[in-house]
Amino acid sequence: MNHETLLIVEDNHALREGLKEMLELEGYTIMSAANGRLALELLASVKPPDLILSDIAMPEMDGHAFFHEVRARPEFVTIPFVFLTARGEREDVLKGIDLGAEDYLVKPISRDELVTAVRARLVRSRQLRVAQLQQAYETSLTVLANAIEVRDRYTRNHVERVMDYSIEIARQMGWQGKQIEQLRFGAILHDIGKIHIPEMILAKVDPLDDDEWEQIKQHPITGAEMIKDIPYLLPAIPVVRHHHERWDGAGYPDRLAGEGIPLPARIIAVADGFDAMTTNRPYRGARSAEEAFDEILSCSDAQYDPEVVEAFQRAWQIGRVQEIVRS
Repeated sequence: MNHETLLIVEDNHALREGLKEMLELEGYTIMSAANGRLALELLASVKPPDLILSDIAMPEMDGHAFFHEVRARPEFVTIPFVFLTARGEREDVLKGIDLGAEDYLVKPISRDELVTAVRARLVRSRQLRVAQLQQAYETSLTVLANAIEVRDRYTRNHVERVMDYSIEIARQMGWQGKQIEQLRFGAILHDIGKIHIPEMILAKVDPLDDDEWEQIKQHPITGAEMIKDIPYLLPAIPVVRHHHERWDGAGYPDRLAGEGIPLPARIIAVADGFDAMTTNRPYRGARSAEEAFDEILSCSDAQYDPEVVEAFQRAWQIGRVQEIVRS
């Protein structure tokens, strides 16, 4: 059973009712109007529809003018809009496409043609909404993560750089699609547990004492606990908890070793380590990118996963790491 609401704008009463009946049989809720002006009045008083089907040649306000009015209003701008044209004239079709309509149908329309077009446009609309929500979510998380990092003036934009380095490494390892997206969230959130570390510790110039160091080592555990009840972020938990583990087992918090460390965390570890070395910190100045690169290579098979280091080296050889450093 469909739950979407469609708006049909068509001045021919018989055709309007025919379209309505065909789509209601598919489970859609249908609103209708005889021209653009009446459709705008209807839109002002109801919840926006999920898709609009509109004739072009109509009295009082034709389809093109109606489309302009719809797209001029922010609350309607994302509604899929499909033109109906009786003539099938090239000028009508081209003008509709030029205006930005998602599709057009030439009357007379078969039920199969109508239903297929409507379903396709609604599916695409849902996909776009999900993508937009994901982008908004990612942006919000990045802002939050940077708000935490900005407490330490030495790590500004650390989140974006670690994310970029990590994605380049992953691509060199053949990752794509969903794997990259999950890694992206892990990179954004890897240090979120630092929100509970006092600023005086984050900015300390002198060596940390034992108690302060213990507080630092708690931030992966704290971060993982912070996001454990958010289903969308579950794939990020292994990165958040284990990005400070070492290949040789000497890391923290769980002293995991080798392939016992989740692979996304091993990738983030290299990206995080490189960015830490190339960034000014309270207790030391930044190294050059070349020096940091050599250090990453020298720590292969000890601190870092050798395969991840090899992927990082390939990203360096094609210049992608240096591009991120410069940007």
